[in-house]
Amino acid sequence: MIVGFTKMQALGNDFVVIDATRAPVALAPGQIRRLADRRRGVGCDQVLLAEPPTRPDADFRYRIFNADGGEVGQCGNGARCLARFLRARGRIARDTVRLETADGLLTAVLEPDGSVTVDMGVPRLEPDAVPIVAAARAPRYRLETPYGTAEAAAVSMGNPHLVVAVPDVETAPVATLGPALERHPLLPEGANVGFLQVVDRRHARLRVHERGVGAETPACGSGACAAVVAGRLWGLLDAEVTVSLPGGALVLSWDGEGEPVRMRGPAEEVYEGRIAL
Repeated sequence: MIVGFTKMQALGNDFVVIDATRAPVALAPGQIRRLADRRRGVGCDQVLLAEPPTRPDADFRYRIFNADGGEVGQCGNGARCLARFLRARGRIARDTVRLETADGLLTAVLEPDGSVTVDMGVPRLEPDAVPIVAAARAPRYRLETPYGTAEAAAVSMGNPHLVVAVPDVETAPVATLGPALERHPLLPEGANVGFLQVVDRRHARLRVHERGVGAETPACGSGACAAVVAGRLWGLLDAEVTVSLPGGALVLSWDGEGEPVRMRGPAEEVYEGRIAL
């Protein structure tokens, strides 16, 4: 099978985007892993599929596969890339696109300055919704690891996140504590793990160990959303925050519980290609 693709990136978080809007594309987990392999395939953090919608209020169905072949429900950086891809390919004429995800409906707006704003939906904080094994919701959960006790907020943005506050992201134990928390027994579906440094009330720094990738990622849009939610609930951040990640900066806004998180940032095409799978 020959598959055409577009390589895209958002703050260094890179994607293989496949257009299945006009003809179906079925990929097995092994083929996803081959695409994501940086030595034997194309190389990416996630593979994104654009498909016809299955619900009347969506323009397209947006499917996300991690590098390990598993399908997940949300990726904010990927949503910005997919919106730009669909607009550039003429699949939609408007500057607004409604994307159906496994977690619900997501709206992306292509801004005049080239950035993309995504309504990431309402964060879920109850333990069963994250999910995390806990008797009751808490601002921080205590998780025992080989590296000591970690205290972390737990947030679902359509995918599970832990957020750990650190004094300095440069010295944060991303490579050790990140994998330990990603696969923690209290997290039945695993989690992305963010290490958050609050610089001031309108600026934060973040590093993220990404679930399913098994390593730190240059940027994680849903992780930045989860970090701002945690920082707001802890009383440390204002409603609009610039989050600096290793790959660049995102602007996040959240008005509080029951409200959606909005994310604005760049997305760009890198190249097109074809691969035999």
